[in-house]
Amino acid sequence: QVQLVESGGGLVQAGGSLRLSCAASGRTFSNYHMGWFRQAPGKEREFVAAISSYSNTYYADSVKGRFTISRDNAKKSVYLQMNSLKPEDTAVYYCACTGTNWGLSRPSVYNYWGQGTQVTVSS
Repeated sequence: QVQLVESGGGLVQAGGSLRLSCAASGRTFSNYHMGWFRQAPGKEREFVAAISSYSNTYYADSVKGRFTISRDNAKKSVYLQMNSLKPEDTAVYYCACTGTNWGLSRPSVYNYWGQGTQVTVSS
């Protein structure tokens, strides 16, 4: 069983930055592949970024060049640095983990999810 707790969301003006954190429980964090997803009101949950246990990174086209995913296995944490934020980035952001090393952009691949953290970008 893995528990994930996100933090770092908030209200920011367009062009600003936020850093989301996700703290995980469990002894085998380093073996898990981690992802960030987001869901805006009335929309489906969408992939944002993922990082494998080998620290290979993957990004949605909409955030490439603006967001950076990273992990710290010693702290059992994964981060999402978000720069040049836009109003369309407004959503609840979720952290997730999986032991499956393929299809990391698909929500269905992930076994455990956090409760989410709200990010609001004002224009």
